[in-house]
Amino acid sequence: MSWHARPATQQEQVGRLILAGALITAVPQLPLGNYLLYPFVILTTWFHEMGHGLVSLLLGHGFERLIIYPDGSGVAESSYAEPPGALTTALVAAGGPLGPSFAGSLLILASGRHERWRPALLALAGIIAVSVLIWVRSAVGLVVLPLVSAALAYVALRGKPWAQSFTLQFLGVLAALSMFRDLDYLFSYSGSIGGIPMLSDTGAMQEALWLPYWVWAGLIVLASGLMIGASLRHALREEGGPSGWRR
Repeated sequence: MSWHARPATQQEQVGRLILAGALITAVPQLPLGNYLLYPFVILTTWFHEMGHGLVSLLLGHGFERLIIYPDGSGVAESSYAEPPGALTTALVAAGGPLGPSFAGSLLILASGRHERWRPALLALAGIIAVSVLIWVRSAVGLVVLPLVSAALAYVALRGKPWAQSFTLQFLGVLAALSMFRDLDYLFSYSGSIGGIPMLSDTGAMQEALWLPYWVWAGLIVLASGLMIGASLRHALREEGGPSGWRR
């Protein structure tokens, strides 16, 4: 018996993306559904906090540690040789809410061609593992993130091609939809993280650049939508990989 790959049609790719979105939406409504999605909630928090930390590093500053709390909230601590300017503060703040959309866009783009599936999954697994060693400093992160990394590596190395493709699409859609989970926080001036009251990301942007927090929230939602939309259009135009199989 042998199996031969045929390219996925655009309809099949759209169908898988819709299925991924439906699963993400429906699973929390099932008994224990929130527990099933919990590792992925932690992963989207990781995307968010890594966004803060990596922007800080890109701007030439420090990234000290990443803390994820059991309720799925988190914080990334940056360090500065001198007090940061207004633009630096705003960019680091924006890096968090834009992080999941940026990561989701890259994952969706990677799902467009089969030769990217394994490298993309291995790269994500490796980045998670390295971040745990260098920055993650909370029990939840130290337990959940290595398990997610190991699962991604297993799918990359041992999973069927359809499983690799669907995993990328599932995580990409998950990251994109996580923005809607955080809308209340995004459109708030302040919030509570780990039980500690503090400015929201958009509240920090307001303090740095004066425009109201809801303006920054709207711009972040718009930028996220453009990123995800562009990645979907590009991925669906590309030649599909071996997601369909016939004997």
